[in-house]
Amino acid sequence: MTETETITARFDVTGWDPAELPGIAGEWVGAIIMRKVYTEGLVGESLAHFVSSGTEESRGYFAAERITATADDGRTGAFTVHHGGMQGPDDASAFGYIIPGTGTGDFAGFAGTARIIHDERGPFFVFTLE
Repeated sequence: MTETETITARFDVTGWDPAELPGIAGEWVGAIIMRKVYTEGLVGESLAHFVSSGTEESRGYFAAERITATADDGRTGAFTVHHGGMQGPDDASAFGYIIPGTGTGDFAGFAGTARIIHDERGPFFVFTLE
């Protein structure tokens, strides 16, 4: 049996800066550089390259996010998450993965899944480490 660990990490988006996509023209796609501050479960920050297409009513996205933080138990390090889906509160298409081999420090062995959930307090990641 494989042992798993779950980390619930609340965050706030603190930066949303438009970014260029060289070689891609038109209004059908957009990119931003997103900054987050992690406040619970993990305390730290992240930088994400976020690409989306569609309209406000129907939009898909994918992102590569580098998180640098300290866990509640004192472990520190960084790791990369790729996530995406069709934007919406109960998005069945949503996916997220901690990319194996991207962890540093105490997070060096991190691998598993990542899911963004929203509740009355706002968004948070649920990381399931395998």
